[in-house]
Amino acid sequence: MSATPSALGVVAAEAARAAGELLAERFERRDEEAVGTKSTPTDPVSEADMAAERAIREVLAARRPGDRVLGEEGGESGGDDQAGAGLLWIVDPLDGTVNFLFGIPQWCVSVAVHDEDGALAGVVYDPLRDELFAAQRGGAATLGGRALEASTREELATALVATGFGYDPAVRQAQAAVVARLLPRVRDVRRVGSAALDLAWTAAGRLDANYERGLQQWDIAAGALVCERAGLEVRELKARGEAPAGLLAAPAGLVEPLLALDV
Repeated sequence: MSATPSALGVVAAEAARAAGELLAERFERRDEEAVGTKSTPTDPVSEADMAAERAIREVLAARRPGDRVLGEEGGESGGDDQAGAGLLWIVDPLDGTVNFLFGIPQWCVSVAVHDEDGALAGVVYDPLRDELFAAQRGGAATLGGRALEASTREELATALVATGFGYDPAVRQAQAAVVARLLPRVRDVRRVGSAALDLAWTAAGRLDANYERGLQQWDIAAGALVCERAGLEVRELKARGEAPAGLLAAPAGLVEPLLALDV
């Protein structure tokens, strides 16, 4: 199969939809429970997470058998075929597990493929709304095939900013200090509970900016590309003190004012 960004984007969409269909059925039944935890006791993983990742890996094994795959639940595997050894699929099968387990309809599937230069293609799929946010290197970010229009806001005071919080108490304390400085300076702050969906909604102009620390590569592998191709600036945030590394996606006029509050 072709390894063009366009062709890889088709595979990413197929894999994300396969997982999304499975997750939507489980969510409708409302019988899912956490079966373990990851980084802390408040960071759950469910059978749905693992089943969704299996569904994605099955699609990738069929369509791109020589590529490596890095999944949040299953780690890294593959890459035996030299023809595909340079490509890495980065997968979050269920971003927003806590929302999913509590019956909150704010979660998604994230699938991206990277080469040595970064993201080639990626999708963020919200199965409950059947919204597929997609982007590829050199192309426009889209939602359902239509080009996305990100915010161009320049005034921090009227900006709607999304963020998220880590699971470690010390990290949350550091994040809370930043939010305390941010909240009086902006229109409002949103905490949706799915980093990939936050990024997709920022690319779509539903949010003006997205700022979060403590993210893993599977949280942002697709969403960061969607934001970038929608015209937003995407900045990596270096770790400092108790605050882990993170990501900022915002219109050019909001980048420096937001970074000034991250101290």
